[in-house]
Amino acid sequence: MIADDAERVLVPECHDGVCITCSDTAVEVTVVELLDHELAIVDTGSGTEEVSVALVSAGVGDRILVHASEAIVKLEPER
Repeated sequence: MIADDAERVLVPECHDGVCITCSDTAVEVTVVELLDHELAIVDTGSGTEEVSVALVSAGVGDRILVHASEAIVKLEPER
């Protein structure tokens, strides 16, 4: 976690495909459809799944890391 010295707010920083909350591996997926109630259909590479996107601002085509069916971070576009 990163602490903002001005406000002392802790902000999670997930990287390298690892969930910082539990140190378990997160899965990189691509959003293919947005649903109601902050849900999305994602392409896992081996099929599709429904996940929550309540914690991230994701759109169709975005790559996100998902852990326990919850999107935890939106990845930067590849260059």
